[in-house]
Amino acid sequence: MKDESAFADLAFEDVEIPSTMDYQTVDPARIPADAYTSETYAKIENEKLWGMVWQAACRIEEIPEIGDYVTYDIMDESIILVRTGEDSIKAYYNVCQHRGRRLTEGAGNARQFVCGFHGWRWKITGESTFVNDRKGYGDCLTDENTALETVHCDTWGGWVWINMDPDCEPLLDYLQPAARLLGPYELDKMRYRWRQWLYFPCNWKTALEAFNESHHAAITHPQLSKWGGTSFYTCWSEGKHAWHGPGVSDGPWRAGGKTVDFEDNRQEVTWDARKMVAEQLHAIMEGVNSCTTDTFLNAADRLVDELPEGTEPGAVMAHLSQSAMADDAARGVDWPQIDPAHQLEAGHDWHIFPNNVILHGISFALCYRSRPNGSDPNSCIFEVYVLERYPEGQEPKTEWDFVPDPADKRWPEVLQQDFANMPEVQRGMKSRGFKGARPNPRQEVAVLHFHKTLSEYIGLGAPEPIE
Repeated sequence: MKDESAFADLAFEDVEIPSTMDYQTVDPARIPADAYTSETYAKIENEKLWGMVWQAACRIEEIPEIGDYVTYDIMDESIILVRTGEDSIKAYYNVCQHRGRRLTEGAGNARQFVCGFHGWRWKITGESTFVNDRKGYGDCLTDENTALETVHCDTWGGWVWINMDPDCEPLLDYLQPAARLLGPYELDKMRYRWRQWLYFPCNWKTALEAFNESHHAAITHPQLSKWGGTSFYTCWSEGKHAWHGPGVSDGPWRAGGKTVDFEDNRQEVTWDARKMVAEQLHAIMEGVNSCTTDTFLNAADRLVDELPEGTEPGAVMAHLSQSAMADDAARGVDWPQIDPAHQLEAGHDWHIFPNNVILHGISFALCYRSRPNGSDPNSCIFEVYVLERYPEGQEPKTEWDFVPDPADKRWPEVLQQDFANMPEVQRGMKSRGFKGARPNPRQEVAVLHFHKTLSEYIGLGAPEPIE
């Protein structure tokens, strides 16, 4: 039997796609480099994109008590999200109505918002309570024109979303069909397991696009190809959003673990699915610190004892799922009941336009958020966080950890590998020899659809035919 590391070589082979495979292709197109490098482009995004879209600003769990607030910054704008009642959350522009000083930064708890410049004050419900020397204004100040300016605010999936467009469409309409397909996973019942962020020397789109496709996986993450060749990823654009999920594979694990081609030699390969599942899940946890849970790992470690040798992969996976579900139920974590057909339809990696990526599972989710760092097109704020289901009252207490060094061991290995690409892509796109990004029209549909949708908002940067 050939060394298992050779399976990584299969990533370079083209994949024959069965005629029955349901997938989407788009016309080959090129994305102009200016979309990533131009200061003018970034300014137009500020004017025509960020003020017109729904954005996931925080998780509801970040503001559990009345008066808890989070400050959300996007380019030149800043928004305060504050819990004003047990079932009420409001959002305001983070600006004093006197001379324009910002009122908050970061997160905290406030009984009122006070300007540090001249002391103007507001209730957390937005009404003005104090104007320094109000008599000097005569009768021109009113409750209406001194109140904090509100921003549309709504919740879905456990996130608090904001939209600065006064005529915006309802959040649920904006999110479709993602809301319908992801709804059964009950993301609102998950809580932070860990969350980290850093500034990165690349455009916010460069960063995001390292995570809204898996076409790169076998090349950038070769250690995860040990269990077979790269899958063909089924990709679909849906409304403003897009997703992808696993399709077929040219490797032995997904193909059933029987044979594999090495150049011209077809060799028999014996795989013990019980052991391989456990190895794969541990490698994923070690490499990503997500996309599985300790419950799954513990159940996988018992497979060798609970199933006979030679058990088919499908039966192994079914047993693993049942065991993990029972273990979670015993500790007070109930899984949502989702039809397998729906799970296939929902994919495993959603790009929610414009700047969120969600890799969801039955009891966990790995999420990314990328946004501009001010108006610099070559810098972004990049956030990674993991959600998980917990027994009520046993959720961990977490904070946003600033981990500025992308080589810091607190960033898992897989993320470090992705981080190694992002600044080099940004640098390379400035080359006179770069003619524009040319995403694969069947495996990087999300990237092309992203720029098509973005161009509809800002009026430039639409993907162009490749000549």
